[in-house]
Amino acid sequence: MDTIFTLLMVLIMIASVLLVIIVMAQNPKGGGLSSTFGGASSAQFGVQRTNDFMEKATWTLGAVIIVLILISVVITGKPATAAPTQQPVKKETSAPAKQTAPAATTTTPAQTPAAPAK
Repeated sequence: MDTIFTLLMVLIMIASVLLVIIVMAQNPKGGGLSSTFGGASSAQFGVQRTNDFMEKATWTLGAVIIVLILISVVITGKPATAAPTQQPVKKETSAPAKQTAPAATTTTPAQTPAAPAK
C-alpha cells in the first residue's frame, strides 16, 4: 500500500509542476506563448491553436490532479483494522469484600532456593 501511495504522490507532483509551467507560460491578456515567439499579432497562423492547447492543457492537468488526489484518498484512506471499542465500566454498588491478611509463612533453610552454580 505504501508503494501505491508513493506512486500517486509522485504523479501528483509531476502534474502540479506541469500545471505551474503551463499557467506561467500563458499571457493573461491572451497573447500567451505564441506572442512570445511570434510577435503580438493574432492574425498569424497557429496563434489561436496555441491558446486553445494551453487552455485545454490547463483544465486537463487540473482535472488529473483532482482525480489523483481522490484516488489516493480512497485507496489509502481505509483503516487496516477496526479500532477497538471501549465498553463502559460497571460500577459496583455493593461494598468491597473485606480482605484478610495472608497467613504468615516461615521459611526454613530447607525451603530456600539454592544459589546457581558458576
